Amino acid sequence: MTLPRLALSVIGDEIGPSLDEMISFAHEQGLKRLDMRTVDGRNLLGMTKEEVIAISRKLEKAGLSVPAFVSPMFKWQAPGKSTNGGRVDFAFDPGQCPADDLVKHAIDITVILGAPHMRIFSYLRYDGFQPDDMAILNDDLAKLLKLAGHYDITLQLENEPVCNIGNIAELANFFTPREEPAQEIDGDEDFDKLDNTQAEQIYLRPLIDIANAWSAGERPSDADIATLAPLTTAIHLKDRNVAAARTVPLGEGDVPWPAELSRLLRGVRAKEVLASIETHCPQDGRNATARSVTNFRRIAAEIGADVV
Repeated sequence: MTLPRLALSVIGDEIGPSLDEMISFAHEQGLKRLDMRTVDGRNLLGMTKEEVIAISRKLEKAGLSVPAFVSPMFKWQAPGKSTNGGRVDFAFDPGQCPADDLVKHAIDITVILGAPHMRIFSYLRYDGFQPDDMAILNDDLAKLLKLAGHYDITLQLENEPVCNIGNIAELANFFTPREEPAQEIDGDEDFDKLDNTQAEQIYLRPLIDIANAWSAGERPSDADIATLAPLTTAIHLKDRNVAAARTVPLGEGDVPWPAELSRLLRGVRAKEVLASIETHCPQDGRNATARSVTNFRRIAAEIGADVV
């Protein structure tokens, strides 16, 4: 069978903190895309729109597109809940947002970047979490979905070990249908007629991070991958040395990436999947990311997937 195309991107700050470093790396590696999260150590969600416009213009001038705003949305404590603790990478305090309306500002940033995807989380982990909590606790999610539908932005919910949806099984459980599937729609007028459940089925998608699952001690099951694959339009890519409990360049760790990538892509319905490298090797970011790009292209060729 024909596998979907893989639209290769790299999360910019995995290369280095400055925008110039990100751009020069992309040109060296022949990349067309950079996902954006932080610049000079500052999360874009904590920047003004004018600052993000300047970043977007510089990327456009460099011939680079931004497929995803790698936002920290809901990677913070849920209202009225106590977290279980644990280190939070790229932590963000919502109070750092310069706008009065955090949700609208997040969407504004995504629109300014021209990004069709925006990453979100499931709140920092607390006892007793249930999938429906995301809707019950979170009026902001409903508002985010409404705006995402208006601007045709897909919200990508990542499995992050420090959050409530931390592994592939929890991600699959969250996306297991509890209602009848929504009908296909076209255009903003139709979207405005949808209820929250239908909106979620169209504009909320799983952002599968298999290495995150491995770091949490999980080996994703065929059943869970089969649940998630038909909904998948984006994935995050990194690797893990399990014995050393550390992240390593893609293709140099214990995750059997040719088998895992092939297993996932066989069930994907989209013609193209955003494949974002999230190296997580800050001690040697540029070199580790370069090795990850090379290894990813080799793995894709091995399984017969085209990289664009």
